[in-house]
Amino acid sequence: MKLALLDRLRAAREAKQPVAVLTRLADGAQFLFPEDSVPEALAAEALAALNDDASRTVTVDGQAWFIASENPPLRLIVVGAVHIAQALVPMALPLGFAVTVVDPRRAFATEERMGDRVTISSDWPDEAMTALAPDARTAVVTLTHDPKLDDPALEVALRSKAFYIGSLGSRRTHAKRVARLTEAGLTEAEIARIAAPVGLDIGAVTAPEIAVSILAQIVSARRGGPKKKPAAERQEAAIQ
Repeated sequence: MKLALLDRLRAAREAKQPVAVLTRLADGAQFLFPEDSVPEALAAEALAALNDDASRTVTVDGQAWFIASENPPLRLIVVGAVHIAQALVPMALPLGFAVTVVDPRRAFATEERMGDRVTISSDWPDEAMTALAPDARTAVVTLTHDPKLDDPALEVALRSKAFYIGSLGSRRTHAKRVARLTEAGLTEAEIARIAAPVGLDIGAVTAPEIAVSILAQIVSARRGGPKKKPAAERQEAAIQ
């Protein structure tokens, strides 16, 4: 790899930008997607490789290319070290997510409750979210059901490039949330990004079941699948 391309690749990594190194196998010529102009068919193959988190060899117009995906790491930021988080965190790890749990309530946010493979932040949610800087490979879930904790995190997340933002609570709870966020200055389009009530409708009742529904919705958002809302009544009951 030429030094100039390596420098651009390093810059993309530091900026957490998804890129792919395209190598023409016949002569070793290399390009950085999407920065460099390449044939439309090759660009489509590179985009598919990035979406699949996979490197592969393809043939385009009779030429063989190796596509090396260089995606930033997947991240899951969970606000609220509650029971659902205790079930959600260990399920997210095998899916490739680096998990950070944010909760200023130190009695909740402990390694004993969340496990030793998770980063724990006891900063106030807006400060933690600002420092974590959610990108296009980040999912954010707020679970505290406390506006003093969830809302500050949402205000930052909704102005970020996070690919998924979900928040626990019933439809009535979310309507109040929408009113508060509107008063805080967020636009209708920004607020509409919230998946609320959070999770796919799989009839979830228990904390582990709700965790499964949340992860299913995150995967659906990442992979472009259908996005259904859960039954609000079941979530409201689970919070009580």
